[in-house]
Amino acid sequence: MEKYFNIAGPCVPGKHYMIPALERLPEVARLIDREQSFVIHAARQSGKTTALMALVRDINAKGEKRAVYFTLESVQCFPKPQEGIPRIVSAMRNGLMNHRVFGEWAKAYSVPEPDALLLPVKNFLSNLAAASDRPLVVLFDEVDCLSDDTLITFLRELRDGIVSSRAIDPDSYFPFPVSVALVGMRDVRDYLAHVRPDSESLGTASPFNVKTKSLGLANFTEAEIAALYAQHTEETGQVFEPDAIAHVWMITRGQPWLVNAIAAKCVDELLGGDYSKPVTKALVEEAKEALVRERGTHVDSLMERLKEPRVRRVVEPVILGKDYFFSDFDDDYRYVLDLGLLRENEYKALVPGNPMYGEILLRYLSDAEQKKFYNQFRDVFWLAPDGSLDMSALMSGFQRFWSENSGADREVYGYKEATPHLVMCAFLQRVVNGGGHIAREMALGSRRLDLCVEYKGLRYAVEVKTSDNFKNPDSYAQLAGYLDHLGLAEGWMAVFDTAPDKPWDEKLYSRDIDFNGKTLHVVGL
Repeated sequence: MEKYFNIAGPCVPGKHYMIPALERLPEVARLIDREQSFVIHAARQSGKTTALMALVRDINAKGEKRAVYFTLESVQCFPKPQEGIPRIVSAMRNGLMNHRVFGEWAKAYSVPEPDALLLPVKNFLSNLAAASDRPLVVLFDEVDCLSDDTLITFLRELRDGIVSSRAIDPDSYFPFPVSVALVGMRDVRDYLAHVRPDSESLGTASPFNVKTKSLGLANFTEAEIAALYAQHTEETGQVFEPDAIAHVWMITRGQPWLVNAIAAKCVDELLGGDYSKPVTKALVEEAKEALVRERGTHVDSLMERLKEPRVRRVVEPVILGKDYFFSDFDDDYRYVLDLGLLRENEYKALVPGNPMYGEILLRYLSDAEQKKFYNQFRDVFWLAPDGSLDMSALMSGFQRFWSENSGADREVYGYKEATPHLVMCAFLQRVVNGGGHIAREMALGSRRLDLCVEYKGLRYAVEVKTSDNFKNPDSYAQLAGYLDHLGLAEGWMAVFDTAPDKPWDEKLYSRDIDFNGKTLHVVGL
C-alpha cells in the first residue's frame, strides 16, 4: 500500500513515513543489556508509543530477552488503589490475551480481589516473569494517567518487586522483570509533585525510586525533517523545496506531530494528491494557518492544560515578558517543559515550545474575547481608502473599547495580569481575519509582547507593555530595535496603565516620539 504521513496513533513501518524510532533513543539498548529500569518522558504525540513498539520488536527479534508492552490509559479515572490496582492487573492481563507466548497463560490467570497483602501488580509481574522463556522486559506506557494513591501504590509495588529480585541470597530468588520502563509525558520526579506535594520525599525508600535513568525523547532535527520528507519524494517524486523544509523547522522546532500534520495537509489536502506539484514555503504557511484554525485533537489537548493553575503560573509571566526566572527545581516549571508548551532558549529564558504553539497559545486564550469584537465592531473603521490599515484609527477605536469595557475584575481564563495583552491580541486578530496575519514573539525577561501585523502586503509593528515595566528610554530602545529587526521605519507601542484608581483621562493619550531615526507612536490605555 502507499505510505502516508501519519497524524493518528503510533507509526507502523511499511505503512507510514517515519524516522527510525530507536535512533531517537540510543541509550535504551545499553540500559536493557544491563538489566536496569528507566523512564522515558516526552510531550504528547512525540512518538513515544511508536518507539516502544519498535523496542518490543527489536528486543524479541534479538532473542536474548522477552519484551511486553502495556498501556495504562484505561486506569486514569481510578485514583483509589482498591479500584485502580485491580484495573491495572486487568489491563495487563487483557493486553496479553492474544499474545503468541503468554496468551494461554493470561487466560488462565485470575485477577485477585484488592488486598494490601496480596500486592497484585508485583505478583502478576512475578508470575509473568516466571512463565517467560527468557528474561523479561516490561514497558508501561501512559503511566502518568495514574493518579493519587493508585500511582503511589503501583510504584511502590514495582520497587518492592525490583528490590526483592535483587536479593543477594540465591536461595531467596524472586522472579521479576529484569528491566521496567515507565513512559509518559512527565518524569517520575514530577509524579511526586502531582500526587502528594507536601507529604512524600524522594529519599532512598521512596516508591518513586524505581529507575536508573530518565530519558527524554527529542524533537526532530532539521536534518531528520528533510530525511522524513525525502521518503515521500522517493516514493512519489513530489519535492519539498529546501525553503519549505527550513520553514517547517522554524515554525515547529521539529515537534513530530506538527511536522507530519503540515506535510499531510500540504500533500493530501491543499495539493489534492497531485504529486507533480512541489511543496513550497508558501504552501507550508497556508497549511500552518489551516492547522491553527482547525485546532485538532493534538492542539486542543495541549491547550486545555493552559487552564491548570500550575501551568498558568508559568505561562502568564512569559506572555507578560516579566523579568523572572524559574528554578530548575520548580516542579511547575519542569511540568510545563515536559508538556512541550514552553522550552528554554539559548539564554535560558522561557519561550513557547515552537512558534506554532506560541501563536496557538495566544489565539486560544483570546478566542472568546475575539468573538465579542465581531458583535461590537460591525463597521470596519480601521481601513484606509486604499485598503491598507489605518493604524491611528485602529488604535483610537481600541482606546474607546478598552476604556468602556475593562472592568477591574476582567480576566481571561484566570490570566488576570495578562488580560490586557490577550484582549489586544484578540482585537488585532479580529482586524486581520479578513486577509492578514499576526506574528507573535514572547519570552520571559523581554518585558513586552511583540506583534507584527501583516496585512495586504504591509507590516505594522506593535509592542504591548504595562505601565509597571514601561521605562521611556529603555522601552523606546526596545521598540526601535524591533523595528530594525523588521526593517520598518515606524511602530506602535500600546501601554496599559495598571493603576486601578487612575482616571481614564490620564490613562488615555497618544503621542509620537522620534527615536534613533524611527517614529514611535505611543498609545496610552
